[in-house]
Amino acid sequence: MLTVHPQYITDAHGNKISVVLPMKDFEAIMEELEELEDIKLYDKYKQANEPSFPIDEAFTLIEKKRAQKK
Repeated sequence: MLTVHPQYITDAHGNKISVVLPMKDFEAIMEELEELEDIKLYDKYKQANEPSFPIDEAFTLIEKKRAQKK
């Protein structure tokens, strides 16, 4: 499990309004999110019962899907 060390920015009433993370924590979160996205795409295509692709073609397809989301 990923451990992060957030710092909070609060308003005048002490309500948390923002989070500050060390860069290494932020980068680790981003890597985890990318991996999760890959897993979701894999699951989506596996459930679609479409024909299999060679791994190089699969990665190309995943990268195209990512680029479309940006």
